[in-house]
Amino acid sequence: SYTVVLGDTSVVFEESDLLISTESKAGYVSASENGNTVVLDANLTEELIAEGLVREVISRVQTMRKEAGFNVTDRINLYYKADGKMGEILSAYGDVIAKTVLGEKVVCGELNGYVKEWDLNGEAFTLAVEKVGL
Repeated sequence: SYTVVLGDTSVVFEESDLLISTESKAGYVSASENGNTVVLDANLTEELIAEGLVREVISRVQTMRKEAGFNVTDRINLYYKADGKMGEILSAYGDVIAKTVLGEKVVCGELNGYVKEWDLNGEAFTLAVEKVGL
C-alpha cells in the first residue's frame, strides 16, 4: 500500500486501486512481455531514408534484369535519368547499387538497353540496363 497525506486527510492506495500502463513516447515503439520491455527508435533519419531508397532502386534493377532475360551472373551497365531526391540518391550511391547488381558502370543522362520508368514515393525516374559485351 501507499499512503498520501493531503492536508488533514490520509489516503491509502492499494495495488487494486492503481492502473499501471506503459505508453510509447512519440517516435518510439515499445512492446512488453513477461516483464521485459523493448523500445525501438522509429524516427526516420536522412540516412535511413536514403538506405531505403537505395534498396528500392536495387530491387527495381533486379526486376529489370529478370524482365530483360539476363542471366544471374551477367554483368551490366546501369543508366538513369532522374531529378530531385532520386537523382541525388543515384548519384551518391551509384557505386553501391552497381556493386550489388553486378554493374560495371553507372551512367547519368543516357538510356541504353532495356528501359523502364519508375515512380518511388512520388519521385519519377528512368532506369536502363544493358548487358556488358553486347
